[in-house]
Amino acid sequence: MKEENKAPKKGGQSIFRKKWFFPAVYLTIAALLLAVVVWYQNIDNQLPEAGDDQELGDNYTPNPHDEDAAPVMDSQEVIKMPVADQEQAEIVTKFFDYDASQEDRESALILHNNRYYQSTGVDIVYPNGEAFDVLAALSGTVSEVKEDPLLGNVVVLTHDNGVTTYYASLGEVGVKAQDEVKQGDVIGTAGENIFGQNNGVHVHFEIRKDEKVFNPEEFFNQPVSKLESTESEDVSEEDTSSINSEEVDSNEATENTEEGETSETETDEPKEDEESKDDSSEESTDESTEEENSTDSEE
Repeated sequence: MKEENKAPKKGGQSIFRKKWFFPAVYLTIAALLLAVVVWYQNIDNQLPEAGDDQELGDNYTPNPHDEDAAPVMDSQEVIKMPVADQEQAEIVTKFFDYDASQEDRESALILHNNRYYQSTGVDIVYPNGEAFDVLAALSGTVSEVKEDPLLGNVVVLTHDNGVTTYYASLGEVGVKAQDEVKQGDVIGTAGENIFGQNNGVHVHFEIRKDEKVFNPEEFFNQPVSKLESTESEDVSEEDTSSINSEEVDSNEATENTEEGETSETETDEPKEDEESKDDSSEESTDESTEEENSTDSEE
């Protein structure tokens, strides 16, 4: 009986004593680990594919470095003063605002031909009256380039959402109609004009949206979108400083006509006096003739 019980133990121990047993165990474990690693890698590769089919959540944040990312809207471009050095620039003629102080309102009046006009923009100068480059306040398209007898060279830029910027009193012009300009591009140099001759070398700058004027000082370094939420004033011929030569000619013609009518009235009055004198002399002559006739008849 003792021999029979020892036989199984002797057989089990003989398996561990085999040279191939432990290497086989190691290989089996290594195979299992390798299978687990391959399976885990396959799961990682399948996760992005599953994410592509899912809809974007509310908390999705686009990657700013992504090539397909949408560009920043042009309407968020900040309005710049149309000069290179804002610290040296000085505004000598302000935008006329009925709610401004009396001093600012007086500074916004332009005297021309014995008549005051309300400024719809600002006149900018440099110290000592030196010339300077005039820059595009916003990116846009050159819609008009003209030479005005009173305002000098004028450049008009159109932008998105009905916004336009006006640059007058330019000396030299470096753009032409239909040119595309970027913010900060040089469009000309400051010059002189007849309408603002008291300011010397300067640039007259205006901002308009849908034919309404805005105070440029309130929108320098502000986004264009601020124009939509701000009240403005309608452009009228009486209030605008962008007067043209035809309006001045008509005003001068009216004044000349009134002066002519006044002189004619003054000239007519002496003529009437002379005619009355002639009539009175003729009447006195007739009376003297009748007296002579009556005296002859009595004799």
